[in-house]
Amino acid sequence: MARLFRESRRDSSHSSSSNGFLPPAAAAASSSSALPSPFPDLGIALSAADLREAAYEVLVAASRTTGGKPLTYIPQSSAAAAPPASPASSASSASSASLQRSLTSAAASKMKKALGLRSSASSMGVGSPGSGGKAAGPPRRPATVGELMRVQMRVSEPADARIRRGLLRIAASQLGRRAESMVLPLEFLQQFKASDFPDPQEYEAWRSRNLKLLEAGLLLHPLVPLNKSDSSAQRLRQIIRGAYDRPLETGKNSESMQSLRTSVMSLAGRSHDGTSDGCHWADGFPLNLHLYQMLVEACFDNDEGTVVDEIDEVMELLKKTWVILGINEMLHNLCFTWALFNHFVMSGQVDIELLSAAENQLAEIAKDAKTTKDPNYCKVLSSTLSSIMGWTEKRLLAYHETFNTSNIESMQGIVSIGVSAARVLVEDISHEYRRRRKEETDVARSRVETYIRSSLRTAFAQRMEEADSKRSSRNPTPVLSILAKDIGDLAIKEKNLYSPILKTWHPLASGVAVATLHSCYGNELKQFVAGLTELTPDTVQVLKSADKLEKDLVNIAVEDSVDSDDGGKSLIREMPPYEAENAIANLVKVWIKERVDRLKGWVDRNLKQEVLVLPLPIIKP
Repeated sequence: MARLFRESRRDSSHSSSSNGFLPPAAAAASSSSALPSPFPDLGIALSAADLREAAYEVLVAASRTTGGKPLTYIPQSSAAAAPPASPASSASSASSASLQRSLTSAAASKMKKALGLRSSASSMGVGSPGSGGKAAGPPRRPATVGELMRVQMRVSEPADARIRRGLLRIAASQLGRRAESMVLPLEFLQQFKASDFPDPQEYEAWRSRNLKLLEAGLLLHPLVPLNKSDSSAQRLRQIIRGAYDRPLETGKNSESMQSLRTSVMSLAGRSHDGTSDGCHWADGFPLNLHLYQMLVEACFDNDEGTVVDEIDEVMELLKKTWVILGINEMLHNLCFTWALFNHFVMSGQVDIELLSAAENQLAEIAKDAKTTKDPNYCKVLSSTLSSIMGWTEKRLLAYHETFNTSNIESMQGIVSIGVSAARVLVEDISHEYRRRRKEETDVARSRVETYIRSSLRTAFAQRMEEADSKRSSRNPTPVLSILAKDIGDLAIKEKNLYSPILKTWHPLASGVAVATLHSCYGNELKQFVAGLTELTPDTVQVLKSADKLEKDLVNIAVEDSVDSDDGGKSLIREMPPYEAENAIANLVKVWIKERVDRLKGWVDRNLKQEVLVLPLPIIKP
């Protein structure tokens, strides 16, 4: 974060195509990729930088007090050189106290504590009066919550100064008007012209962004659905389309700007109850979620990806935007949960605290889901939880490939959040579950059993390939004998490494695992036995290996089900005996019968070939 702050100061005389927004930190580029957003697509070419700048404008505007005093801001780079503040400017500064509040590390974050997160070591340097300006000291962090938000949202000081200058002009001309009573893109278009930007390209990008925001908020995703015959909507479409061919002249009270204002204010003033209590341009679904998600991202350090220690102050600011964006506690919980989970994924799945915090937030979502039937909320809830569940199941359906002794500690959290997401999806959203509720479906147990069976089948198939590759001229051991030993080792690993974790949700985790392995090996053995025609040393070796494996698997199943209601009978029924000894006995009988029949035939043939020679009678004289 400190590096970003230094870059923003160097960038004070340089503009970029992102309208003064700084690129993400290099450290972020080296981490795992973020997950696709679960929110519905906006259907318009608004980039992440566009949405971030718009969200920052909403934040700064919402942070103004409701009084008539304007919002002022002194950039950090010029604060040292600024003359002493006059009484008037001091009074003006007081109106933006929420943004100018100093950051300290005196008290631990209450929100971090509630989420189970530890304070980062870097917080010790926040606002430290004795740190000085030495190069050898730790990087200086923002001293106010306003500066922190600017850095976190990658806003350069020139862009920030322009936004605040525009808000000052608006406040001067519309004294006492609240931020929720303004359409910010329209007001900014009215205030700024090309000469307010370092170069024409940045101005064009800025103007295009504001027009797209108006189109998205008032035409594509309005709070109140539009009538096809709405003349203001038709007029606004014409103005926006015309602005792409013939650039709209901003910063003046021109005829084109007046026409734009008339159409925009007519559309923004509509509400569900017919009262014009404010302007609705950013609170339509899902535009409001996309904008708010950009604000939520400011809760995570740009370099480290962890939740900032100043999260309490940041959240206090974010709540000020709710009235403009149409956000409530439920939507906030959903957005914040997704952000926590997404940053866990981006950390390379190593920051277990983020995963734990996401699960804690998911518990709040479960409560929210029981109390609302809002279609938009249910839609985005289903999409978000499906994304979380899809990511977790991709790893849990083959957890033998995903987890080993080096990362096994993350398995508990991943199973937990995956099961929790599935439970909310099924129990609180699924209509089918409500109809079948009397059956007392155990969602957690069902999902974990699916993970176990799927992962063990996948692991068995891999062991089959490995066993086949192990057989060679130097190692003539039959493949099924090699496989039996490998499966026995796999069962022990399952029992010792994975089952202790999975037992949290399925008390017979080991039993289900060995029953699955028993079935998989049994299918292969059945084909082998069906093709036998005679007893050979290889056959005896395979059947003895199968008999030993079966005894080991059954022992594990019995041990695992000692305390179960049925004593493990249901699991044992899943494990029909291989009957390897019977197979050997039957083959021995066949072998003996073949030998006896062969001997009998040999005797018969010899008897037929023999010629009886009777001795001549002796004649006595």
